[in-house]
Amino acid sequence: MYDGIKGFSDIYPEEMTAYREVINTIEDTARGYGFREIETPAMEPAEMYIDKSGEEIVEELYAFEDKGGRHVSLTPELTPTVARMVAARGQELTKPIKWFSTRAFWRYEEPQQGRFREFNQTNVDIFGSSDPAADAEILAFGANILTGLGLTGEDFEFRVSHRDILIELLQAFDGDVNVREAIRAVDKSEKVEYDEYIRLLVDAGLSEEQAETFVDLLSAGNDDLNELVAFTERVEPAVENLQAVLAAAEDFGVREYCEVSLETARGLDYYTGVVFECFDAEGEISRAIFGGGRYDNLIESYGGPAMPAVGVAPGVMNSTLPLLLQRAGVWPAEELATDYYVLQVGETRSVAARIARQLRERGHVVEADVSGRSFGAQLDYADAINAETVVIVGEQDLENDEVTLKEMDSGDQYQVSIDAFPGDYARPTIDDFQSS
Repeated sequence: MYDGIKGFSDIYPEEMTAYREVINTIEDTARGYGFREIETPAMEPAEMYIDKSGEEIVEELYAFEDKGGRHVSLTPELTPTVARMVAARGQELTKPIKWFSTRAFWRYEEPQQGRFREFNQTNVDIFGSSDPAADAEILAFGANILTGLGLTGEDFEFRVSHRDILIELLQAFDGDVNVREAIRAVDKSEKVEYDEYIRLLVDAGLSEEQAETFVDLLSAGNDDLNELVAFTERVEPAVENLQAVLAAAEDFGVREYCEVSLETARGLDYYTGVVFECFDAEGEISRAIFGGGRYDNLIESYGGPAMPAVGVAPGVMNSTLPLLLQRAGVWPAEELATDYYVLQVGETRSVAARIARQLRERGHVVEADVSGRSFGAQLDYADAINAETVVIVGEQDLENDEVTLKEMDSGDQYQVSIDAFPGDYARPTIDDFQSS
């Protein structure tokens, strides 16, 4: 007997039915917005991540040397991959490019609430538009998947910020400020105590007084972005852009889910404009449910044309989204569902197989015996798989040119002519034949 690997999960059929419902809702919402599905590789050159995040990122990757001597990594995220794909064919693709993909990713980090070493998420991206409407559409998509899964505005909130506001504020202070490290400090601000937050900003090059002023500015800006413009006009373009995105979100019907939170920075270095994170409104789940934002320079950095981009990536398995759905009481039922079980008694396989085939052709989930079990064992199995209707194909019934329908919930049974079943009914039931 072997144990599973830490940070990796086994998901059995009942639980997978719930996950599948979540994935289908997310993907159907993406298709409704015109996003087109793509497939991407599970492995990329490790340098793709090292070049963007530094050598230290290797500690968080499943990176190794393959048999060809190449330094490769299992993909920890999708954005660099789709950036590479767009860079390769950017000139010939019709803009805007709207793609989505659901797949597994791998990060070598300590498992914790809603975070595993292998996880699945759906990535949704728009390439080729810098219009605030593109950012707002990503916000609308994110809100629509959550409401489509049964959540309300009482369950979640989007904390929306702008990287350029942070950058311009930091550069407005005198001194040699390491903007990258300062933004990383902002990204950690809600996870550490105030004094530790100030220390991180001081380590990034601000004086203690400047750090305190910067923190106060972010707090004031959450209530009134014009407070930031009053401090330094250099933030005005970014403030106007954020206001335009929020105005578009109002038009798209999702402004109610958004609050300005300039402490939301997103830790990845490639973000350039509006960024956001979704959180549990009740605070029971401490980590972000998902996040996204704008990354306008990434395509060009991979050798492609200059091209704006914005995206979001909700996790669908081994992530915090299932935790939120469970906390809110809208997690789909973890149970099997079967439309028909075709039960065979005696030498009736050819007829039973024909009936099963005809029912499947109508799009139903149909099982039939493949183990030579007794009548009672087959009926127990039908009950275990939550079969709605059992079609009993027995030798005695066939002698009378009939089959028996049994509704499992009520226990009602009815004999139906073999020539009439399944007939022209899309989903034949006892009621159809009793009333005919």
